[in-house]
Amino acid sequence: MKHLLSAQDLTQNDIIALLDMADHMAEINTRPVPKVPALRGKTVVSVFFEDSTRTRLSFETAAKRLSADTMTFSASTSSLNKGESLRDTIETLSAMRVDAFVVRHKSSGVPLQITEWTDASVINAGDGWHQHPTQALTDAFTITRSFGTPHTLEGRTIAIVGDVLHSRVARSNIAVLTKLGAKVVLVGPSTLIPIQAQQWPVEILHSLDEVVAEVDVVYMLRMQRERMETAFVPSLGEYTARFGLTPDRVSRMLAHALVMHPGPMNRGIDMVVDPAQVSGSRILQQVTNGIPVRMAVLFTLLGSGGSTALATGADL
Repeated sequence: MKHLLSAQDLTQNDIIALLDMADHMAEINTRPVPKVPALRGKTVVSVFFEDSTRTRLSFETAAKRLSADTMTFSASTSSLNKGESLRDTIETLSAMRVDAFVVRHKSSGVPLQITEWTDASVINAGDGWHQHPTQALTDAFTITRSFGTPHTLEGRTIAIVGDVLHSRVARSNIAVLTKLGAKVVLVGPSTLIPIQAQQWPVEILHSLDEVVAEVDVVYMLRMQRERMETAFVPSLGEYTARFGLTPDRVSRMLAHALVMHPGPMNRGIDMVVDPAQVSGSRILQQVTNGIPVRMAVLFTLLGSGGSTALATGADL
């Protein structure tokens, strides 16, 4: 595997191998000095054309804990503002002997395009409405480890709630979670469920109350108003009343059920309850788990790789 562009490209065995490798990386993160020389001499560049806190810092931390050199490209202060093309920017950075690009862009397909302009590995950190594969791997790691079933989600039902239409996280999670055997239910207003979702391996509902007491995971999404050019719901108040996670809905959840959110949360809209007061909340654990998962991805792409390394944690 040279690139990680889409969760759709991963087989069930790929997912399991990456999650197992993340277990090794999680152990490294508990050490007094959480750093190993696995990627010494490698250079990882973060190329973000959209704002990000969790993903960018998670990747940079992951690279540093594997002893890779890191660079951060800032589009707002780059020669792109002087008319330089994206291709010229990537080729210029590649000439600095970069080993991997971590790319986030508002347009779907940009990470794939970049693979044609560089010999470095390319990792998709989010492209438009399309994909966010490392978030899906992080979520699968969080769920499987919470339930103590590291290689399967058979028998589990996961509700993904809210703005599925604009969510690359939802698309990636559907691919990863169903490959691990989970049943995925999409819950949201019809205007925020993609038409093509009828062909996806999911169930579609338009009421959170209909499912909240039956699922193992309630995965909340925020309303991505920055991607909306028209009104998709009559009002935010009505949206919250029908699809927000309220204290009453939390009280009806199964005792073992998890609450998750990829962040950032819109408190008072999608998250009415304080997640710190929910025993099943794994929202901060998702952030913590993002580091070992991204360490696993970087090591797989840039380290010794191969099935032996993935199985044994070699070179760590």
